[in-house]
Amino acid sequence: MRKTFALATALLLVCCFTAIADDKPAAKKMEMDPAMMKAMMDAATPGAAHKALDGMIGTWDTKVTSWMMPGMDPMVSTGTSENKWIMGGRYVEQRFKGDIMGMAFEGIGITGYDNVKKQYFGTWIDSMSTGMMTSVGTGGDAKTMTFKGTFADPMSGKDVTCEEKMTVIDADHTTFEMWVPGPDGKMFKTMAIEYSRKK
Repeated sequence: MRKTFALATALLLVCCFTAIADDKPAAKKMEMDPAMMKAMMDAATPGAAHKALDGMIGTWDTKVTSWMMPGMDPMVSTGTSENKWIMGGRYVEQRFKGDIMGMAFEGIGITGYDNVKKQYFGTWIDSMSTGMMTSVGTGGDAKTMTFKGTFADPMSGKDVTCEEKMTVIDADHTTFEMWVPGPDGKMFKTMAIEYSRKK
């Protein structure tokens, strides 16, 4: 199957290049507009907004404090997070491992900056769900970033809005906080993660 697909693709490319070589006006039409080329390059090139995520990079010990409902005693667990640049400094990949309520837990997050939309974004998947949480940055700087996200509520099946805040305390310490709607509809803190750089 793969060989057949590869052969068909090769034949298609040969036909296209042959047609272009035989038809110089057609080749001229295929030239990239300089403005379009610049826009594409600007969209694809990492810049200062990406560099601002450098503080996330490294291996971290984590302390996770979570609250199921407002006023409840918190649950505390520990874990590790390995964060690295991927795809030429365009995205930060986070791989988290720990436990929640005595059960093994792992998650993968991607954080980046969209040059076209001029905003930060994040995605998250983990071993205790089958869906993806997405979030969009609403502003901030290299020290503090805020996001608004959505995820599917297992009880209602509807999207729930959450708020997130990442604060870089210093080169070796970062915090992540998350708020979700409580039973009364008011936002309450459901999670706080303390990151300490592993020495």
